[in-house]
Amino acid sequence: MFNLFTSPRLLWNISAVCVVFLASLLLTGYTDITSTSSAYATDTLEFGSFVEPSFPYIPAAIDARKLGAGFPDDNQAARTLAVKLGDSAYVCFDTDRLRWSVAWTGKFLPMVSMAQVSYKDFFNKNNSISTLTGVPKIATGLYPGWSNHKSDYSNITSKQPEWGPIPAEKGRWKGVYVHGDKAIFNYSVGRTNVFEMPGSARLEDQVIFTRTIRMNGPSEDLYLTAAEVRGASASERRGGITYVYHGAGKDTVTAIGILGKGNIDWQTEADGNRYLTVKIPAGAAREATVAIWKGPSKKRSVFEKFCKKTHITFPDFTAGGPAPWKETVLTQGELSPDTAAFVTDRLTLPLHNSWKRNVRVADIAFFRDGRAAVVTFEGDVWTIDGISSGLQNLKWRRIASGLHEPMSVEIVNERVYVFGREGIVLLRDLNGDGVTDFYENFSNIMPQSSESREWAADMVTAPDGGFYIAKGGSLSNGPGVTAPVAKGFRAGSSLSGTILKIAPDGLKYEVIATGLRGPYLGINARTGMLTASDQQGNFVPSTPIYLIKKGDYYGVEPTRHRNDNPSVAPPLTWIPHSVDRSSISQAWVTSTKMGPLNGNLIHFSFGHPGLFRVLIDSTSQVIQGGVSFIQAAYPAPTSKGAMNPLDEQLYVAGFNLWGSSSNGLSALLRLRYTGKPSYMPNLFRAGKQGIILGFDSELKAEEATAVSSFLVKRWDYKRTEEYGSGHFKTDGTPGEETIPVAASYLSADRKKVLLLIPEMTEVMQMEVSYRLLAKDGHQINDQFWFTVNKVGELRLAQEGFEDVNLALLTAPKQEAAPSAKNGELVTVQRGKELFQRMACSGCHSEGLRTKGMYGPPFQGMYNSERLFDDGTKTIADEKYLRESILTPSLKIVKGYNEEMPSFAGVLSDPDIESIILYIKSLSGK
Repeated sequence: MFNLFTSPRLLWNISAVCVVFLASLLLTGYTDITSTSSAYATDTLEFGSFVEPSFPYIPAAIDARKLGAGFPDDNQAARTLAVKLGDSAYVCFDTDRLRWSVAWTGKFLPMVSMAQVSYKDFFNKNNSISTLTGVPKIATGLYPGWSNHKSDYSNITSKQPEWGPIPAEKGRWKGVYVHGDKAIFNYSVGRTNVFEMPGSARLEDQVIFTRTIRMNGPSEDLYLTAAEVRGASASERRGGITYVYHGAGKDTVTAIGILGKGNIDWQTEADGNRYLTVKIPAGAAREATVAIWKGPSKKRSVFEKFCKKTHITFPDFTAGGPAPWKETVLTQGELSPDTAAFVTDRLTLPLHNSWKRNVRVADIAFFRDGRAAVVTFEGDVWTIDGISSGLQNLKWRRIASGLHEPMSVEIVNERVYVFGREGIVLLRDLNGDGVTDFYENFSNIMPQSSESREWAADMVTAPDGGFYIAKGGSLSNGPGVTAPVAKGFRAGSSLSGTILKIAPDGLKYEVIATGLRGPYLGINARTGMLTASDQQGNFVPSTPIYLIKKGDYYGVEPTRHRNDNPSVAPPLTWIPHSVDRSSISQAWVTSTKMGPLNGNLIHFSFGHPGLFRVLIDSTSQVIQGGVSFIQAAYPAPTSKGAMNPLDEQLYVAGFNLWGSSSNGLSALLRLRYTGKPSYMPNLFRAGKQGIILGFDSELKAEEATAVSSFLVKRWDYKRTEEYGSGHFKTDGTPGEETIPVAASYLSADRKKVLLLIPEMTEVMQMEVSYRLLAKDGHQINDQFWFTVNKVGELRLAQEGFEDVNLALLTAPKQEAAPSAKNGELVTVQRGKELFQRMACSGCHSEGLRTKGMYGPPFQGMYNSERLFDDGTKTIADEKYLRESILTPSLKIVKGYNEEMPSFAGVLSDPDIESIILYIKSLSGK
């Protein structure tokens, strides 16, 4: 999802109305699309706060290592619930360690995470990890908040956390109930089930934090660590309250007491004048409240009065609470004219909602009756009813919130599961009002660091009822809380950049594959075949698609996570940077109603954006494949999709943020088969004799048998620590080889073409461009990109080719067709065309725009001073511009990240000179 440069040939069929739509987005910001006429109507919307008053918490990663004197300096957490307790008091509960990471007063957390900063500022990627802007009161360090034995703090030292939950036998997060404005935690400690309702109270001018706890009668002694106070000078226990004194002259105190009716035998303690704890003896009272306070020593009587007179009880939360969202939002979809075999209808998003909530759809899943659930990057889940052929009456209902940057939703046995940074959450409606009351932790066993670019990237349902998940590598272009380990990577968690299998009970995982940078998944629900893509970048030379096998390693050294020096598994196919620089997931068309796409694998491109048909050559000794673009209108990035079990069409969700050729911000589409003829390739074979391409429609023989109808190129990539790769000939020199076609044959059924190609060899990338005529006269001008992993014998007769003159393969070597670049002039216009064709415009502005851009703007660049991240400077003359195109990682402009591949071997000297001339023109030179 980062740098990309895309060929305009893949955008041929985007209609004028789509262009108008994209232009309107640039003028008005996020727009609502209403189906009022054949044109798109736009409305500028005003969104409310990311933090909603009607919901008790938001998820957050927290860095609380610098709270100040007296607080632990080893305090950070990747998975917390930041709970609003009322009266400007808050707490972050660490769901991995079952502890209060920090409680504070004053201001709430700053909105600085990726989802938060881009919530209204749609292309803002300058995120960071949350730190406190309020006044800290209570904190604990990097150790479990509970134990079923007396806690031993002797070996606790400041260090990077071991990301992930504590062992389940010691304690396990079970989930959170939402009951009105209350969040009620559920977790286990040893064999004991615990409910906890955090709260706060203000007495006089003092804020007191409370933890009302209910448990099922512990069969063993339990210990709660409620606070850590460093540098304290004394402690005492008096009247059931324990005090720890600190500050000059013991003027400050942190105190802990127990509230409750009857004989409460919970015991407060101070361990080493530092740790405030509670011992809960086996068989003790089932329910009580722990009160914690920090304030002036002279105010002790206020806390003592509170402890004596206050009693807090639980609401009846297990039966479900009132629905925070009762409104159903109605929208009307937009049908595309049936102008091609496949078109995209648009399901209008519920942007006009009473909560002024942004809706950036990330994924979609379906119930058996055809209703859908979508998850948004904001952390919400919506259901959609009324998905009919005409999309006239779409009914949107918001059913969940408070999820941590989720990008995946699955429905299994009519239950909704969401994968976010907190893990896999099962949504439970306890009272049948259609809204989630209990956010159950199905699985948080996968480690997750605070690194913002260690995505909870993808989740698909496994045949046994468990899940496969893809975890992003910990990329260094985020804010950074762990140590750098390689170019482009930080340490992150122990399983970043991996594919894991989560057991059906959610309690175990197994590592399926490692060595990935930014994987996304697809699974065939009928066969169980698992696929993945990866993101071009450091150690990933271009976009790959993989058929995933257990034990495979895919070449990204910082995410290898093994010591046996494994070989690198080859992809099914590579895809050129200019075609898909930013890949996402895949979906299998398990349908009988999508015509030629039935049974096919579909690949999603975020950067292009759009969908690709994936063809697999399973006749080869080593499986290999290729892709072709599905021509349709894609008004926003395409990320993930699912088949509707009723209409059996493919529905596609996506939102913009990380850099796409589209300026659209979010869309939910239906890829619909109209019944019109399709002209796409539907079969691919590669072998010693050449290439076979099959097509959905019959071809005219004159064009199909003319070698001038085809242009074939090939090149390799180099896998290095640099971002992406240039193009290299098979002899290792920079550039691409144009391969002569010795002859072209049309099969007996007139649907397949055999291209005889001398000297076929294994190669990472081949490209076939073709200009053909279908039998009905339709012009086919398209391209197909593929990888040759193994050169075996083509079974020509079985594929419908007779009387093939194989002697042409050994005839005197023909000269390749002259490159179209030869003899071209160096012009500003040519540079501008290349700026668009190579998708430089996706990362660099022609003007002065920086928002949403991965690279510096071009206007005024030439002859300007460039300041680099290592402190050095230079003037952006022609030498510097050429160097930046060919070796972009050599110097990185301060404030930007290395997210551009080398164009060595991709662009000719006249290409480079034209781009430089164009950049100079933007500076008035």
